[in-house]
Amino acid sequence: MTIKRRNFLKAAAGGSILLATGSSPVFGAAPVHNLSPDALGILYDSNLCIGCQVCVYACKRANDMPVEHSGPYRVWDNPLDLSAKTLNVIKMHTEGDDFAFIKRHCMHCLEPACVNACPVSALQKDAKSGVVTYDKHACIGCRYCQIVCPYNVPKFEWNDPFPQIRKCQLCDHLFAQGRYSACCESCPTGASLFGPVKRLKQEADRRLTMQPGRYYRYPVSHIETGQTASHKAKPYIQHVYGAEEVGGSQVMMLSGTSFAKLGMPELPERSYVSQLKGISKGLYKYLLLPAAAFGGLLYVVRRNSQHE
Repeated sequence: MTIKRRNFLKAAAGGSILLATGSSPVFGAAPVHNLSPDALGILYDSNLCIGCQVCVYACKRANDMPVEHSGPYRVWDNPLDLSAKTLNVIKMHTEGDDFAFIKRHCMHCLEPACVNACPVSALQKDAKSGVVTYDKHACIGCRYCQIVCPYNVPKFEWNDPFPQIRKCQLCDHLFAQGRYSACCESCPTGASLFGPVKRLKQEADRRLTMQPGRYYRYPVSHIETGQTASHKAKPYIQHVYGAEEVGGSQVMMLSGTSFAKLGMPELPERSYVSQLKGISKGLYKYLLLPAAAFGGLLYVVRRNSQHE
């Protein structure tokens, strides 16, 4: 007697998701990460963004990504949101005569839910740079990372016969060349700024103290190159988005417009990884999950045997 594949998956699905998203000894989920002294990231300033989308083009060129058409005129690359073809996108919020831009890509969380949920360690957080990377050779296509990401970032190649998960990796393949994220390299205003996370946080705090209407020097491209540009300061929302949300991230944002209006989710300070850690340990302490999984499989075996 054999267990049909579909019935096996139905019986195991509920338990396996919990196993993958907790600190499971079965899957060896990644431990909670703290900020590395060498952690790299991006500070995005919506007040400086002019919506030119040069960063979108540079990202696609650096990562060899295809164009994406969103309208009837298939002339140029104009993605509307993140997808398997677009790792970085600029979106615009309008309200009356006012408008503001927001840049979306992977936030590279300090305690990434996607890394913790991946049952085969296809997603990893680099111990030094903190970049959340993806290994297509290890991926089994379960898409748990899509389910658990609080920012809805990972995307699956539904139309590819050999699909992968696609997400920003901070252009880490350029690091060995002495380069950095293409979106920051190409940004003409300094709206996307690359560098050590600790220095970026200091720069973000500095901007929150700026007096609107006065001119200040803003670092451009990389915070450590010394290149700057002069801009008139605009009022900021007194919050560095990404610095505390779900445990913090290595991508932080500043804006003069409400982050909720810009489409960023309102999230708790405590990460989902740390919340699930205690739950999964308690379940395994009393062997509840293994027992539930075994019971489900046993039920399938008995039901199938009655019909054969």
